[in-house]
Order: sequence, then C-alpha cells, then structure tokens
Amino acid sequence: MAARQEVSAWRPAVPGVVEVFHAHFTGYAYPMHVHEAWTLLIVDDGAVRYDLDRHEHGTPHDTVSLLPPHVPHNGSPATSGGFRKRVLYLDADVLGEDLIGAAVDAPDLRDPVLRRRVGQLHSALARPGDELEADSRLTLIGERLRKHLRTGRDTAPPRRDPVLAGRLRELLDARVVEGLTLDEAAGVVQAHPAHLVRAFSTAYGIAPHQYLTARRVDLARRLLLDGRPPGDVAAAAGFYDQAHLTRHFRKLVGVTPGRYGDGRNPSAR
Repeated sequence: MAARQEVSAWRPAVPGVVEVFHAHFTGYAYPMHVHEAWTLLIVDDGAVRYDLDRHEHGTPHDTVSLLPPHVPHNGSPATSGGFRKRVLYLDADVLGEDLIGAAVDAPDLRDPVLRRRVGQLHSALARPGDELEADSRLTLIGERLRKHLRTGRDTAPPRRDPVLAGRLRELLDARVVEGLTLDEAAGVVQAHPAHLVRAFSTAYGIAPHQYLTARRVDLARRLLLDGRPPGDVAAAAGFYDQAHLTRHFRKLVGVTPGRYGDGRNPSAR
C-alpha cells in the first residue's frame, strides 16, 4: 500500500485549544519529540503505538490518549492500514503541570463517555459560530480528565445550584445576539466554568449553548415573520452566517429559514 498523508489543522477561537489536528497516515512514523501543550488524541480507524517515558503504549479506537507536555514520545501505525486520528493540543494551563506525572503513568483512558465527548468537541470546533458549545464541552472534558488523573473515578453527582443557574440564564437572555464566552460568564457570576455548566444543565435540562441557540432561533423566527430575508436574519439573530442559522433552524424547526413564514396566512390563500 502506498504511503498516505492527509492532514487538516486549524486554530479555533476557543480559549485553551492551541490547535486542532486531523490526520490519516499510512507508512509514516513520528520520531521522538515533545510538545509544549497537552495532546488529547482519539483514533477513529486503525491504531497507533507509541513510546512515552520509555514505556510502550497503544491507542485502540475505544480509548482516549492524553500525552503530557514536555515528555518525549513518538508514534507509528500499529496496523497495515495506518491510522486516522483526531488530536487537540490544549494549553498547558487547561490541566496544570501537577498532573503531568499521573498522565505519564496512565496516558490511555478507557472511558466511553469521555471518548464520545471528545468526538462531540471536535464536531463543534469544526463549525464556526458554535464556540460556546465547544467551550462548554472542553470544560467538562477537562473536569473528567482531572478526575481520571487524580482518582480514576467519576462518582460525584451533579450539585444543584438553581440560583447560579438562574443568574447564568439572565446573562444569556441579555446577550442573545452578542453572546458571551464561558469564561466571561464565570467571571460575572464568580463560579468555576465546569460548575456553571453543570448547574445550568441540572436546573433546566439543557446545556447553556443549547439554550442560547434556542433563543436565537426564536428571534430568527420573529424576524422572518416580519419579512426580513434569511441573510439579514442570520446576523441580526446572533448567528455566524446564513449556513450557521440554517443548520440550527432546520434542527429545531424542521424546515429551512427560506421555507419558514413566507408572510402569507394559509387561510387567505
């Protein structure tokens, strides 16, 4: 089989994510190297074998691998078909240097929930306009990773905090069009971002980014019924562009903005 190298990389507008890197490699091996960032890796096809701190490891598709900063590692295909991987390089402050030792000892985490959440984060990072969703997902992923590295367990139930949840909802209601980052919200209400997301989700049964999107779709519906064209409505309702509006509008309403509300009452037709 001929060697293949397919790569896609970008820097998203999400705090804490230094780089997103997607690749499909066959017949290629990384030499020993280091990163300044944490490397959060999932493999979608094939498998990777690598050495970390002179110990051999592997990445079957059901694991999440977390390689700490400043620790040398390499990587090569573990199967003849190579591997397809998705990687997030996270700022060193996302997890902290105190967890480097624990990550060296146990870099491969078998956690289906974590694996699913990392995949969802990659999907959000690939969609311009969904930065609040990506920010929220990264916060919960970081929390779960810290629990793995410190205790290996995730047993704490969500703590109810309806007052905090209500304060965040008021912020979101006041910033439907402008939006806000999770760090901004956490600074205003003086709460840890992970606790803020969990408190809101526990109180309302919906994540903050889902709530904000629903409010924006409601605003878009009103503007469309006023006769404004979808292209204008997208910006006026806080969406990144018309494609961003269309994706969420169709998901929540069932039709595209262009087919919604043509200004005619069916009884008058």
